[in-house]
Amino acid sequence: MADMNFVKVKQPTAMEICKAVELGEEARQLLQTAALPSEFLQQLLEKELYLDAVRFLATALPKREATWWACQCARNNCGETPSVTDLKAIELAEAWVYKPTAENRLPTMAAATKTDFKTAAGWAAIAAFWSGGNISPVQNATVEPAEDLFPKAVSGAVILAAVQDDADKIKSNYQLLLKKGIDIACGGTGKLV
Repeated sequence: MADMNFVKVKQPTAMEICKAVELGEEARQLLQTAALPSEFLQQLLEKELYLDAVRFLATALPKREATWWACQCARNNCGETPSVTDLKAIELAEAWVYKPTAENRLPTMAAATKTDFKTAAGWAAIAAFWSGGNISPVQNATVEPAEDLFPKAVSGAVILAAVQDDADKIKSNYQLLLKKGIDIACGGTGKLV
């Protein structure tokens, strides 16, 4: 992963991205030596600071790409026979990624709610919902999502996908899911062979 070219990340420096990211102490110390987003992420991976890496990448990616990453992680977590509820949440979030309109965004909230926010799929759906636009359930009232909600939803999807397995697989899950995110940041689909 040494040659990461983050074509999808628009912020030129890691510091700029990290203004909006909650980082642990060790990650904040690494930030002092990393200029480029790819350099900082590489350092986080080398130190196995996976939570910080997820939060950083969820904030660095544009909303469509970050939601796609959340969907890829949720699909990875579902296994061979996903629940109907999880599958619907993922499909609706993906529909928003393909065509980011209010018509495609609004149904993702109901799908996320049906998961009780206990699955990666539910958090992928809420990421799509919190991507922007009115989130108020009250007619004729407009409430925009706070800027920090979206990356928290993406992070939630990735983290749940990583940890909802055997404890001995968590590290390898994080590594795989972060590879998917890095592939997306580099202009790929996140669908690793």
